[in-house]
Amino acid sequence: MNNRPARTPSQRQLRIGEEIRHAVAQMLERQEFHEPALQDVSVTVTEVRISPDLKNATAYIMPLGGDQANEVLEALTRARPFVRNQVGQTMRLRHVPNITFEMDETFDQASKIETLLNDPKVAQDLARGLTANDEEPEDRGA
Repeated sequence: MNNRPARTPSQRQLRIGEEIRHAVAQMLERQEFHEPALQDVSVTVTEVRISPDLKNATAYIMPLGGDQANEVLEALTRARPFVRNQVGQTMRLRHVPNITFEMDETFDQASKIETLLNDPKVAQDLARGLTANDEEPEDRGA
């Protein structure tokens, strides 16, 4: 019986995803790729999400400063067989997952939210909401 809510990754998924993230990050750090687009480019592997059956993994990446994002993504996509082979040699898994690469959009989303929160109209509404919440109801005879 499974007590986890739907779509919540298992501890095994999280652990394997983190191990794959470390392995890919180390490959990028050591510049083990023979792709010109990956030479002298600092790439961060922010997260690896793995499917429940552990057969597919998605690695979310972000080049430092967002420079050359499309070229880096294309180069990593071309290097997928090499990455999978290296991960298979590094980790002890029965089946090495297929790894796909995607750009990490969380930084862009955080920037949009920051911009919205700094908007004077939103700040005014937030201030109004804080003063309304500061007026706590009196103690109801605990």
